[in-house]
Amino acid sequence: MFNTICLSQNYILDLWPDNIPNYKKTNQVEKSDSTDIVKVSFVQKPNIAVYLPSKRIATGQAVIICPGGGYRFLAYDLEGTDVAKWFNSKGIAAIILKYRLPISKSNITNHKSPLLDAQRAIRLTRYHAYEWNINGDKIGIMGFSAGGHLASTAGTHFDDGDEKANDPIETMSSRPDFMILLYPVVTFTKPFMHPGSSNRLLGENPDSTLLEYYSNELHVTKDTPPTFIVHSGDDPAAPVENSLVFYSALKDKGVPAEMHLYQGGTHGYSLAIDQGYWKSWTDLCIDWLIFQNRELY
Repeated sequence: MFNTICLSQNYILDLWPDNIPNYKKTNQVEKSDSTDIVKVSFVQKPNIAVYLPSKRIATGQAVIICPGGGYRFLAYDLEGTDVAKWFNSKGIAAIILKYRLPISKSNITNHKSPLLDAQRAIRLTRYHAYEWNINGDKIGIMGFSAGGHLASTAGTHFDDGDEKANDPIETMSSRPDFMILLYPVVTFTKPFMHPGSSNRLLGENPDSTLLEYYSNELHVTKDTPPTFIVHSGDDPAAPVENSLVFYSALKDKGVPAEMHLYQGGTHGYSLAIDQGYWKSWTDLCIDWLIFQNRELY
């Protein structure tokens, strides 16, 4: 049985009730620091927190949220719960992914865990779509910074599910129906890579095949989902070229995409409440989601 905590319309579900893939038991424990923002690290049991809007205003869309943190921690409230509540106010279901980080010694192969968790979150949401008043063909993924790398990895590395799997959840497709990327890390190709994210995910001297596999602009196809991108030209952490090369790849493959570049904002502003004119990205995003809801499905 899934370990489920229910509070009103919010749920927390373990991604796997047992037998977590790519996991080995160690003495490491999950940590949470709320000194400034809530930072979660050393995740041992990945889960999703499900935030559902009232049925009266529900659009049928859902967004799986991948908080950033450089693959070192998860900015769980700033780029997670705060965003989920905002989506709910717009009638959109929000699912916060607490994914395993590659720096944990509980991983068998470090780089595999985040993507396994993201794919499982998509499958699990699709499996519960009817129960949660979600349209199973309107499930997207969103990521901030390194969470944007994970989201864009999930959006370029997906499958149709295993129809022979004993676990019915594993028969579900792991393809997101759309992507929302906020100041994302996308490429591990120099000179635009974010060294911290690359080093934590792949190690300091990774094989070139891994660098290619996780440079997501190289894996865009005509089946890559429609994408909404926000970035700042002055971003000192994830250079804006990460979004530029991804947008270019989407355009070349004929994938519907919209990109908004701000002169200011630097990095890590999430909803940008009272931070500057780049706070307008939230209205632009909702307009885009309304368009997706009406025109593309």
